[in-house]
Amino acid sequence: MENYIVSARKYRPTTFESVVGQEALTQTLRNAIRTNHLAHAYLFCGPRGVGKTTCARIFAKTINCLNPTAEHDACNQCESCTAFNEQRSFNIHELDAASNNSVEDIRSLIDQVRIPPQIGKYSVYIIDEVHMLSQGAFNALLKTLEEPPAYAIFILATTEKHKVLPTILSRCQVYDFSRITVADTIRHLQYVAKQEGINASEEALNVVAQKADGGMRDALSIFDQLVSFCGTNITYEQAIGVLNVLDTDYYFRLVDAALAGSVSEALLLLNEVLVKGFDAGHFVTGFAQHLRDVLVSKDAATVQLLETSETIRVHYQEQAKRCNAKWLFNALDVMNTCDINYRTAKNKRLTVELALVKLCRLLDPTDTPTPPTPSPKRTTTPSPSSQSSQSSQSSTPSATARPIASSPQSPQSPQSPTRSNTPSLGAMPSLGDLGLISTPSTGAADLQRSDLPSTDTTDLQRNTPFTADQLIDAWVGLSQHFRGEERLVAMLNNCKPTLVSDTLCRITVANPWQKQEFAKFGKRVMDIVRDALQNDLLKLQVEVAEFNRSQKAYTAADKYKLLSELNPHLVDLKNQLNLQLE
Repeated sequence: MENYIVSARKYRPTTFESVVGQEALTQTLRNAIRTNHLAHAYLFCGPRGVGKTTCARIFAKTINCLNPTAEHDACNQCESCTAFNEQRSFNIHELDAASNNSVEDIRSLIDQVRIPPQIGKYSVYIIDEVHMLSQGAFNALLKTLEEPPAYAIFILATTEKHKVLPTILSRCQVYDFSRITVADTIRHLQYVAKQEGINASEEALNVVAQKADGGMRDALSIFDQLVSFCGTNITYEQAIGVLNVLDTDYYFRLVDAALAGSVSEALLLLNEVLVKGFDAGHFVTGFAQHLRDVLVSKDAATVQLLETSETIRVHYQEQAKRCNAKWLFNALDVMNTCDINYRTAKNKRLTVELALVKLCRLLDPTDTPTPPTPSPKRTTTPSPSSQSSQSSQSSTPSATARPIASSPQSPQSPQSPTRSNTPSLGAMPSLGDLGLISTPSTGAADLQRSDLPSTDTTDLQRNTPFTADQLIDAWVGLSQHFRGEERLVAMLNNCKPTLVSDTLCRITVANPWQKQEFAKFGKRVMDIVRDALQNDLLKLQVEVAEFNRSQKAYTAADKYKLLSELNPHLVDLKNQLNLQLE
């Protein structure tokens, strides 16, 4: 019976050209061999399973080849290449630093460096997992690594570059290996499947590539696992079942349910996922990644950021056409918040369900306020005086005044009339009536005459009676409308209005600066208060509190004088007892 060899060893690259996903590094090494610019020490670093040790072996084999090809690759026929292929070469030495990390092991290696190569030109020393060396072992290696014999070349490999001493890094040429992309992994797996006579769907290989997370060795190991279960025919359903991967179809269906506003379907999908044994936290992160993939698929410039197969990429692009960009932004924010809250939530399932409900309500048409039906405009017969005033105003540009800009509390709500029904210029309180200071600020622009309504709607102004408590309630609600204005909110909280008459209220500020600052927002503040109280006749008067500087008693004489004014008998007591002030 033939011995079985795993795919990671059987299809291990033997030439630079067969290395997957590291074209820039392999080309650099080939150029160094072609121009004979070989360094005495190299450091190969990067994630696991990306070809660090493989490239070190190919490099050592190629520089010792006695008859290199025209492309400067190993010939695989000379004595040096034959000895390397049969694993009996004395020119290439491999040391596992994970188990040989003491000072004695490095001293033994240094003794071997003194021996020149028997066949070939170089003795190559490959130290794998070099970050596992102890502090003493690193120090013992420093001198030899800096000035080795001309025939000695060191190749260090590690997955944790930050653990290597800076003095070691400074003596090496550093090559950073990158993660192997999903597309490159799928192509290599397709090549292996073809060599083995296995029929594997592209979707199944995409699951393997995603699971491998950029490591080719992991991808080949997972591929062997699927072959053991599925035989010569690997399907997508079998792949997700064996590898315990959540089917991406759930994410596609969930997006469609959210776009349709179907809360029940979304909750049933979540329940189906949980029944199959998948963790809710894994579902949240996976769905957030799915939304991100849909977002990058909307633009041809960013679709390259989608790491998946061409078949699944088409599905993402089709769903991206049905999704609004703003909805995707909001959905990503909802899922990101859910991911943050999930870790500390006691009822984790409820946290995820609330997030799904929010997604389904993002486009719910019932949440959009319906504008009220405008009331018919009353027609009144103008008096002769008003006709003459209107004819005189029509000759000036300000006669065609624009409506006042809407306040933060929308005036189009059903409980309040439209802003076109605001009182005319004659009925509006002036700046002096408001007790505000006119300053060249943005707030002053709100009170321009061009922003005031025309004079034909005086009969539609609101005059609903209100109490002092209702005024305070409306004033407290102002803090919600000016959340970004911290200074204004502080003044609104400190200065409570008092009702002077049915149409006049008064506030008292601490100093003239606060009065000037309040003038910037006085127009907007009163619009909101009038809308809350349904009274357009309300005016506001701002006063500055009187500041009386009282002289405080500090010395003993001052204190005695103050106390004697409050109690004249204190003077008699002092005289009778013959007391003295200290």
